[in-house]
Amino acid sequence: MLSLLLSVLLTFVEYNCENLFDCQHDSLKDDLQFMPEGTHKWTPGRYWRKLNHISQAILSCGGDSATATIPDLIALTEVENDSVMRDLTKRSLLRNAHYEYVMTSSPDVRGIDVALVYSPYSFKLLTSHSIGVRMPEGVRPTRDILYASGLVMSGDTLHIYIVHSPSRAGGEHLTKPYRMLVAERLCASIDSLRAVCPEARIIVAGDFNDYSNDKSLTRIAGNGMVEVSRDVIGRNGAKGTYRYQGEWGSLDHIFVSGNIAERIMGCYINDAPFLLEEESKYGGVRPKRCFRGPVYMNGYSDHLPLVATFLFE
Repeated sequence: MLSLLLSVLLTFVEYNCENLFDCQHDSLKDDLQFMPEGTHKWTPGRYWRKLNHISQAILSCGGDSATATIPDLIALTEVENDSVMRDLTKRSLLRNAHYEYVMTSSPDVRGIDVALVYSPYSFKLLTSHSIGVRMPEGVRPTRDILYASGLVMSGDTLHIYIVHSPSRAGGEHLTKPYRMLVAERLCASIDSLRAVCPEARIIVAGDFNDYSNDKSLTRIAGNGMVEVSRDVIGRNGAKGTYRYQGEWGSLDHIFVSGNIAERIMGCYINDAPFLLEEESKYGGVRPKRCFRGPVYMNGYSDHLPLVATFLFE
């Protein structure tokens, strides 16, 4: 086939959007703080400004040269629902990119979900579904894992998993077992996939709320996955995707199977200057976030995007 002879450069982005909520109350979810009358005073004006900010961040991941293109695949975390994703892809600054998306509808108490945004010109979706993660009795439910598969223009099939593991709220040690449950569920699904497709080309991405040396991530790496985002930095001062009390760290990660790792052209943190602000207390820069506590900062996100490029032949 002629498509198999093509060399295809594919750009993959992972991005935590920091509470991308709409302004409507879901009676089944704890989202009242993101109402116009809520603690965050989340008005339609702020909502649309946020959508366009996230759009700008995504578009900037395609490069800033004359040869820049839009990203092909974007793994998003902290998006509320289908309404938000429809507005982001069809009515924001991204509308002319003609992106499509699939997402989860998780039992998360606040209504937080994950999504895959894709260009139909470079990725033909084959199938997608949610993978539930059972938490112990009495523990609040967590986000589902999103699985999607599709064809890229070279003819290769990609299998993509998007993860948003439980946070460290309540203490890193106490919450570690819950992130391990997500890692185990993910690895079980990968094992099932490989049982029927041993040469499956797999990408795993998301906010794992853990660092590369933590047990949940070493479990994934030990399951035949390569972390291509390990130790990557930005070009404008970022040494991680997240900064807390002056310390950089990466809670966001991209893993790939070995047969994709050999195709990687590069991976970096997109710390474009407009995504950053000066940090007066600790020095240097930090992500220009949307909120600091309940205080509106008119920024983008408390995370920076990860960008990986791959060459398929």
